Amino acid sequence: MSVSNVQFAVACHILSVLAYCPRGQATSKELAMSVCAHPTFVRKTVAKLGKAGLLNTTRGATGACTLARPAEQITLLEIYRASEASPVFSLHSYPVEDACEVSVNMKTRMDDVLKVAQAGVEEKLEMLTLRDLMPSVSLADA
Repeated sequence: MSVSNVQFAVACHILSVLAYCPRGQATSKELAMSVCAHPTFVRKTVAKLGKAGLLNTTRGATGACTLARPAEQITLLEIYRASEASPVFSLHSYPVEDACEVSVNMKTRMDDVLKVAQAGVEEKLEMLTLRDLMPSVSLADA
């Protein structure tokens, strides 16, 4: 069974909330409610996005998060990299069966294919912005 990695989707959700919010800011509690995720996970994601320069945070009772730049200036590739999500595809960790010609060569061949696929995904993400996620919604920074 495959394990889903939601870090990129959650990071996009958090930044979209900030872009959409009329006051241009939200607390970590508000973000956690919107994502329907544990507040600790949301705070960790917010920290990664802040470290990457995609959002600003203020601490304390009146603390909140805001976008560091307008939504149209934040690429989905920046969000993907900041979220530290796993690559889109990965190789299995099963040992190589030396008696099988396919097994001996498959990981090397698949590694090449997966690198090309990953590069294609990242190329597409670089062409899209946070604003592109919500084309029919009036964003606060519009």
